[in-house]
Amino acid sequence: MDHYDVIIIGGSYSGLAAAMALGRALKNVLIIDSENPCNKQSPYSHNFLTQDDHPPLAISSKARMEVEKYQTIEFLKDKAAKGVKIHTGFRIETDKGEVITSSKLIFATGIKDILPAINGIEECWGISVLHCPYCHGYEVINETTGIIGNDENAFDLIQLISNWTKDLTLYTNGPSKLTLKQNELLKKHMINIDERIISQLLHSHGQVKRIQFTDGSFADAKAIYVKAQFEQHCSIPISLGCEINREGYLITNGSQETTVKDIYACGDNSSRMRTIANAVGTGTTAGIAVSKSIIVENFETYNK
Repeated sequence: MDHYDVIIIGGSYSGLAAAMALGRALKNVLIIDSENPCNKQSPYSHNFLTQDDHPPLAISSKARMEVEKYQTIEFLKDKAAKGVKIHTGFRIETDKGEVITSSKLIFATGIKDILPAINGIEECWGISVLHCPYCHGYEVINETTGIIGNDENAFDLIQLISNWTKDLTLYTNGPSKLTLKQNELLKKHMINIDERIISQLLHSHGQVKRIQFTDGSFADAKAIYVKAQFEQHCSIPISLGCEINREGYLITNGSQETTVKDIYACGDNSSRMRTIANAVGTGTTAGIAVSKSIIVENFETYNK
């Protein structure tokens, strides 16, 4: 059983950023990663300086190569299955039966999207069914665009998307639940509300072409936005006592430490700002904070 200063669970952008900060601080780090990032279908990344319009896989591959230069960092292709608090820190067990311990933990595990039960939506997710106009809106300016939803989140989203296109329709997928005031605002902006029940999205390799309804009718669309529900991709932080907020994100302080001492979280699992830039920023913050904590602890407990 190997012991590390830090185990990082999740080896995408935030995990790699945390690892780089720790590697440069000479800390022994193990990154456990199943190599299944949430943006694996997205063809391009945007709104990230120096990397705009680059494929996410290309960005993460380059990042990993840079992190691998630091000799105190190791990688394990596996999935963390269980975490336990022990007197020396934490013990992590993996799906493949590995048992590893560390003084600190960083969870860079992201979130799992829960999409509406509509045929074709998963195949289009991240390609033409989108979650963020700041990430993808510029590429579909003035295109025929739909928003699928029937709650306050959908109304907030359609207000936002109206900045990028006026050719907008809200698909409520059943009787609308919008308030009278919300309806009036949409009418003023000439935004249609379509209550037909959606059967499927017709697409070509993830690029949506038309929306088909259960009554056999169709509607054209070049892009669709969905405010997807989500759950934590990894349950270990919660099993160790880390608290989540009302939205479902892990609660962290300014140093990315959770409500449990020596456990940190970064990236999508602890922030609604779901961008690569934010993942890298919070990962770097976590890596620096953890390394400083270890350095100070070792300094204060030093014995000749």
